[in-house]
Amino acid sequence: MALHKPYKNIPGTTIFDAEQSRKGYWLNQFCMSLMKAENRARFKANERAYLDEWAMTEEQKLAVLARDLNRCIALGGNIYFLAKIGATDGKSFQQMAGSMTGMTEEEYRDMMIKGGRSPEGNRAIGEDGDAQAHRQPQGAAGRNKA
Repeated sequence: MALHKPYKNIPGTTIFDAEQSRKGYWLNQFCMSLMKAENRARFKANERAYLDEWAMTEEQKLAVLARDLNRCIALGGNIYFLAKIGATDGKSFQQMAGSMTGMTEEEYRDMMIKGGRSPEGNRAIGEDGDAQAHRQPQGAAGRNKA
């Protein structure tokens, strides 16, 4: 019997539940390996070869190589583990979060200082808030993508 997951209807949100944890186990283990300096060096020297040492799916490996953190999350990645990739690349968590919203770092910071996105119109898929799929990606960084 499948579990009822009402949270699947929250726009722009992937809940890291048991299903996501199972799906992303090796992706998250790879991320945690980056806590060791020697592993970060090996990864930076030949990212593909290092990823091929892990039992990740090809789709997960490609998402890591593209630094597509939203895709990594959809494929079972946990943001707290994925932050290790950003740290390996010399990026702050704020820079990573901005990239995930299509915003520049400054736009993301300013939005968060002002209290973040409004919950109005963002509580269920189909409403007309700024987290809805038809409004993504947001910000100048998202508009500059070809």
